[in-house]
Amino acid sequence: MEYALWLTSFFVFTFLSMALLMKATQTLPLGTAYPVWTGIGAVGTVLLGIFYFHEPTSFWRLFFIATLILSIVGLKTVSAS
Repeated sequence: MEYALWLTSFFVFTFLSMALLMKATQTLPLGTAYPVWTGIGAVGTVLLGIFYFHEPTSFWRLFFIATLILSIVGLKTVSAS
């Protein structure tokens, strides 16, 4: 039963993610939208691992997650014009 929940969640969120990427490419160049999309996925995966699976955290791990988030925001900011 738990496997079915994970599998269903995977397909729902994959579809939602692709739909949002498609929406983003209507206003942003693909060269910006795709890195932002993958960066958000990477940060979300790391945070899921930390909070749900109790993966270890360290200063450097959090530091590089923060730099990734700042890079995503920066890329979006300079591409918005």
